Formats: sequence, structure tokens, C-alpha cells
Amino acid sequence: MGIPARLADTLSMPERHEYLRRTLSRRGLFAATAVAGAGAAGLAASGTARAATPALVTRSATDGVDGALVAPFGRHLAYGADPRTQMRVSWQVPLPVRNPFLRVGLSPLDLGHRVPAEVRDLFTPAGVGKSADIDQYYVHAALDNLRPGTTYYYGVGHDGFDPADPGAAHTVYSFTTAPRAHSRRPFTFTAFGDQNPSYTSIGLNALVQAQNPAFHLHAGDICYAEETGHGLPADSSNYDARQWDQFLAQIEPLASRVPWMVAFGNHDMEAWYSPNGYGGNEARFTLPGNGFDPEKAPGVYSFVHGDVAVVSVDANDVSYEIPANRGYTAGRQTAWLDRELGRLRRLDGVDFVVVFHHHCAFSTTSSHASEGGVREQWVPLYEKHQVDLVVNGHNHVYERTDPVVQDKAVRELPIGGTHEPSRGGVVYVTAGAGGESVYSFPVADSYEGNEDEVGAVPTYCTGASGKVTESVDWSRVRYTGYSFIRVDVKPAHAGGTATLTVRALAATGAEVDRFSVARKVGRTAR
Repeated sequence: MGIPARLADTLSMPERHEYLRRTLSRRGLFAATAVAGAGAAGLAASGTARAATPALVTRSATDGVDGALVAPFGRHLAYGADPRTQMRVSWQVPLPVRNPFLRVGLSPLDLGHRVPAEVRDLFTPAGVGKSADIDQYYVHAALDNLRPGTTYYYGVGHDGFDPADPGAAHTVYSFTTAPRAHSRRPFTFTAFGDQNPSYTSIGLNALVQAQNPAFHLHAGDICYAEETGHGLPADSSNYDARQWDQFLAQIEPLASRVPWMVAFGNHDMEAWYSPNGYGGNEARFTLPGNGFDPEKAPGVYSFVHGDVAVVSVDANDVSYEIPANRGYTAGRQTAWLDRELGRLRRLDGVDFVVVFHHHCAFSTTSSHASEGGVREQWVPLYEKHQVDLVVNGHNHVYERTDPVVQDKAVRELPIGGTHEPSRGGVVYVTAGAGGESVYSFPVADSYEGNEDEVGAVPTYCTGASGKVTESVDWSRVRYTGYSFIRVDVKPAHAGGTATLTVRALAATGAEVDRFSVARKVGRTAR
């Protein structure tokens, strides 16, 4: 009942499907389940615009699809606004399914609690990018009223596919909620930016997973489905929606167990999805939604894990270099950031405040260097509220500054040194070497075991009038290989000293930088 060998090599993928459709139909054997299986294989395997047509695969053929033949993939977690009690679980299915759901419990053998899920169908028409019409089906379930510091087991399913069935035990995953307020339990989190589907990225993800992080920060340019990065409708010819399928499948081993918290970069402005180019990301991710306007700016939010508060902001709003979305919040995001940093700094039990976003306030690469909009709008707020660490992507390198005030280093922070924010200054880390091709510096690399100190680095900053050259004294560590950061958090009791130890790890696992941030814990902590 297959295609004769003499024909198989001469037919395109759509022609093969049409041949099978006609042949099986004549034999009275045209079953939706058979075509659905072929269609799923066609969507997953075909890498060209000659993939099976939607009329054959994603519409008529799936009207009667057997859910048992549709396997969920691309599971990824995100915290809700309260990581102690809320988790958001997202996944993808290659074909439409009926009545999707999530099962959850305290044991992998007891998934008795069933939660209904929401399907977000993202349609990308032919003419937008490199594929024919494509429907992508993203599914989301919200878990609330969880217990702090507790490990839960979960599985996702739909009519015909139940993760509680004995044969589906391999599809059960787990996550752990954030600890209760005022917990003094040490933990680790990780971060990078600028990742794409690649062998390099797979290896780096495995190394990140080996750190056993409580959560992971992705500082924008999430998967490069949009290659151009200008955020303009004219970029559509370079767009490939199917790259998201690859990316979500690639991160699943890590993101299915560890909250994957994203900020939006310039390559994440997919102009044909409204509003502001973020409609596609709203379909793919469920983020905390506690920013100033979750509908217009879904990548703006905050959360608290243990004694660390984390804030994600959208630097596309202030970028001079890539201005497609510049000013889209009319200053509301910056006003919110000021209020939120103040609130978090005063919050009982929070020792450290970490901010992450895409564009760099301080970097010296030859490709993007520094973003003047971030310096103008947000750096004064970071200094005002004594932010402990700022993590960026955009520049595909690892770079770390000395403590900076008003664009100048206020003191040296050598490799292995300790920064005390109470003395003034903010440390900025560029961790944009998460998998996309690396950039270069105008001077030699300088990192642990290979230090080459340079008194001043020639670079530039992009401002309202374009690129302005400058010579800077704050570039302390520079490394051009693939890398990520591991942050080890050691809380302390009242009167003690809490620490963040930041380590930059290369794709080989070698350490290329290490420094600590230390804060005295106030008497109000319990």
C-alpha cells in the first residue's frame, strides 16, 4: 500500500501525499488516523517549502485524528507571579487535539488531579517567511495554590493520550516550587542570551542542566526564527516559524523541569504578529503577567525566589540602535521599573535585586557595543536602587564590568573579587554567547587563566545621534567563546552577610570568570 520504489524518488512530498490519498481512497482505506500519522511526519521532517499542504494535513486530515497518535512535545515551564504557589506549564502538539489537560500530583504514580488546558493556535500564512501556511498549536495550563518548596510531578495529555496510563510513564516530568518566604536555603540559577537551534546550543543546555538550577533566565533573542532582527514587516521573507518547533523541542529536557524565564530581544519582534510583534510569543509562553501592561508588554514582569528578586524589562522600548518598538510604552515601562525596583528593594526577605534584559548598557564588542537608550533611561534607576546585578544578551560574548557609576568604573573588581553594592556602583554582565555565532572585541580577550589587562578599550555607544565613539575603563573580563553564567545564592540570617557568587562557564565547563556580590542582611529578616 506504499509508494512504488520507481515513483518514490521522483515525487515531491506533496505529490507523495496526493498519491497516497488517491490510492488509499480508491481502496476504501483512507483513514484519518493513517493520514494524520503521515501528516505529522511531514510537518516534522520536511525542511523545505514543499511540505505537505495544510488542506491535506492540518485541516481535513485531522478532523477525525486519533489523539493516541498525537504526541505532545516542547514542554516548558514558567513561574507565575508568585513562584512559591504558581507554575505555568506550556507545550506544543503537531496537530489539533480535543480536550487537552494536565495531570499533577506529589508522586509520579499518583497524578489524580486533572487541570484543563488552553490551546493557542498561531497561524502564519504563506508569504510570511520560508514556509507555506502553517498552524502551530501551543497549549497552556495554570497551576495555582501549590505548596512552597515542594516537588510536583506532572504529565500533559488530551483525548486519546493520557500521561497516567502505564504506557505513558516516560512522559511524566517534575518541578519544584520556590521556597517559602524568608527561606535561608541556598540555590542556584543560570542565565544566557541569544540561543538558536544548533548542536552547540544542545551541548550548552546539557551543561546548564548539570548545574541543577532553580530557574533559568534567557536574556532575549530566544531562537532566531526571525533572522534580520530589525522588527520590521519587510523582514518577513527571512522568517521561519518552524524554527520555534525545533527550539522548543531542543530546550525541553531542561525547560520541562526548570522555569525558563524569557526577556524579549530584537529578534523576538516578529512584526506580523500584533501587538508590537509579540503576538507569537504570547502564543508560545505564559509569563507572570504582573508588569505594567501584560497585554502590550508581556515580557515585562518580576518574581521573587528565596531572597532574590528578578525583574525582566523590554529594552526594545528604549533602543536607539534598533528603533522599531522604541517608545511603544510611552514611558510607562520606565516609570513601572522605578516603582518596582523601589518596592522590591524594600520587600522584607529580599536581599538581592537582579535585572535582565536584552540590549547592553555597557559592552565593547565590535558588533553592537553599548545601547544609549538603556544608559539614559534605566542605568540611573539601577544606581538609584542599588541593583545588585544586571544581565544582558545582544552581544554574543561574555563580558563583565567593574562597578559602574555614571558610565565610569568606580573601583576595580578583579576575577575572584567581591562587590559590595553599599559602596556604590552596579556590575553589568553580558551573557550573550548562548549558541548563536560569537562576536569579537576590539582588544584582546582577558579572562580567568588568561588575563590581559587593558587600561582603556576603544568602543562606541549608540545614541539619538547614532554611534558615538568612546574609550572606556570598565571592561574587566572579556571572553569570546560560547558560555553562560551560573549564580550561586547563599542567604544569611539577620546580621549575617548574604552572597551571590557569579561564575561564567565556557562550553567546555571551564570557569572563565568568578566574582561575588555581598550584602549585609537587615534585622527585619526572619
